[in-house]
Amino acid sequence: MYEDNKVTEVVSVKFKGNGKAYYFDANGCAVRPGEDVIVETSKGLEYARCVAGNHYVSNEKVVPPIRPVIRVATDNDRRVQEINRQREREALGICREKIAAHGLDMKLVDAECSFEGNKLTFYFTSDGRVDFRELVKDLASVFRSRIELRQIGVRDEAKMLGGLGTCGRPFCCSQFLTDFQPVSTKMAKTQSLSLNPQKISGVCGRLMCCLRYEEEAYESLVKAVPKNGAFVETPAGFGTVIQVNLLRGVVKVRLDGEGEAVIKTYNGDEVAAVPGGRPKNGEAPQHVLKPRAESAPVREEAASDADGAAVSVEAAERHEPSQPRQSAPVRRKSYRGGRRGGGAGEAKQESRREGKGEGKRERGDKPGRGQQPHAKAQQPEGQGQQPQQPKRSHRGRRGGRGSRPPAGGAEQ
Repeated sequence: MYEDNKVTEVVSVKFKGNGKAYYFDANGCAVRPGEDVIVETSKGLEYARCVAGNHYVSNEKVVPPIRPVIRVATDNDRRVQEINRQREREALGICREKIAAHGLDMKLVDAECSFEGNKLTFYFTSDGRVDFRELVKDLASVFRSRIELRQIGVRDEAKMLGGLGTCGRPFCCSQFLTDFQPVSTKMAKTQSLSLNPQKISGVCGRLMCCLRYEEEAYESLVKAVPKNGAFVETPAGFGTVIQVNLLRGVVKVRLDGEGEAVIKTYNGDEVAAVPGGRPKNGEAPQHVLKPRAESAPVREEAASDADGAAVSVEAAERHEPSQPRQSAPVRRKSYRGGRRGGGAGEAKQESRREGKGEGKRERGDKPGRGQQPHAKAQQPEGQGQQPQQPKRSHRGRRGGRGSRPPAGGAEQ
């Protein structure tokens, strides 16, 4: 499955349960995570714990020469390791007494005994260089083994000893950080933290390591919101940023205007910084806030109410009042024969009157409710109104066709 010339089967182990993980050649051993193993190092055999079982890595990640895993730890190996731990605790007490006897300005941190028991390494911190040659001679005569004293920094001291940080969690350096990277106060300024050294320093007295590995996330957040003190344009007008919350992406703006100061909170995408800052007196500020894109038209489903009018489903879901309905003509009931002035009856009568060109009203036609008679509603008298034709009585027709008035009489 894998080409032998590109990948190597390795096992990842850690010494003393913290620090960096190292690759060792599996050497045909099947090792599971959490098991103790004996590995070969440049200092001899060492006792370590597996953190990642057999897996393949590219040859580019392996630093040659890669040393092999000797075996999985046995009960005898665990007993030897326990004896070495007891020896380390005794060596710490003896070494502190010797340091006080020689009056050396150094702080002893930890002691480490090799698995084979032929070497003791002491770690210490100091502000300057220390001449510990006489101390080494005294320790060698006591333990009858090779003695090595190694000066370390305060960060390495915190990593070895462990503890809880100001955040209440275990030290990052003792949990997952594999190496130390430089930290500056500029990173604390970018993250809007106090520049007080006591608040941004860890237990070791140096700037906290979390400022370094969180810097990349804060740099991306800073680009999304204006800086503190920037002159910005908001939907309510122009103003000055007085507070920035990077994690939430919101800013507080003091709006310009007369009278008392008005402070409003906006999201980072609702404001825009004006290039060049606040203009001079008498100059109009530049408008840089882009109008927010209108939302895409939403398909509205109509549901008819009791009156048959369409109600917007979208307005109902938002609990907003629906748009006012357009006024529709009121439908009134009309009797047959057009006795009441309904809409259909009046329209029919008007069409008949316009077709005949007469101002007659048919029999039984009466004006509707709230309406004036048709003859009086046309135009006021004396304004271009034609004289009305005399009405003929319908009773005269009952006399039959060709009925004439009596002789010598005048027409009524």
